[in-house]
Amino acid sequence: MATILIADDSPHNLYLARFLLEKHDHRIIEARNGQEAVELSTDNPVDLILMDIQMPVMDGLEAIRIIKGRENSPVIVALTGKAMRRDRDEILACGCDGYIEKPIDPGSFPDEVAIWLVNNSSNPIS
Repeated sequence: MATILIADDSPHNLYLARFLLEKHDHRIIEARNGQEAVELSTDNPVDLILMDIQMPVMDGLEAIRIIKGRENSPVIVALTGKAMRRDRDEILACGCDGYIEKPIDPGSFPDEVAIWLVNNSSNPIS
């Protein structure tokens, strides 16, 4: 069982991701903005962070930079609808380990997350 922090300001996305991942016995922690993600990742050891990019209070890019600036930072995968190549490049350049596009596909999402958990910091989309 892994502990996964999901940071997303959409209640629907949080619910769907939680529902799909709890079926695989993962422990889920939820954050509704980047600042909460930073705080929760400080207070809770996590195996993986799924980070939305466009959020209130603090966006996902800033949260990624802060979290990745720490020693022994967890794997962070962007969970975002920003699908343009330059968006992906910007997300990966800020320290994010990978990228999963929204909308969440219930059929493939648990497998995509499992790849990140198995490979830990290896980037399966390179």
